[in-house]
Amino acid sequence: MVRDALLKFTRELSAKLVIRSVSETAIRVNDEDHAASIALTPEELLGHWPDKPIDDLSEEDFAPVLGTAPEIVLLGTGATNIFPPRELTFAFARKGIGFEVMDTAAAARTFNVLANEGRKLAAVLYVKGGG
Repeated sequence: MVRDALLKFTRELSAKLVIRSVSETAIRVNDEDHAASIALTPEELLGHWPDKPIDDLSEEDFAPVLGTAPEIVLLGTGATNIFPPRELTFAFARKGIGFEVMDTAAAARTFNVLANEGRKLAAVLYVKGGG
């Protein structure tokens, strides 16, 4: 006798924090809206990020983020892609840490994918452009 078994597969998300949406006014992490720019890892919200112009960012600004020992850091620059100073990119390269710059919506999608793959990452996400 052969029985048909019904199986239901569910995917368990490994990240504690998930970015649910990005708009011109807020970033929704889990069920909480953040109207200011933020820094986070898949495990914790590191806090609000000062709306310092992206052109003025330096390695020192990322000390709290680097303190989490990420293998990759995502920088979401608001509605458009704004490149930070080249020296910042070089500083991450010297540390052997990936540094990816993209608009905030793309950074949020990338964050969720990498976080649920179990990657060690951090993100800095600007709500409005950091230009």
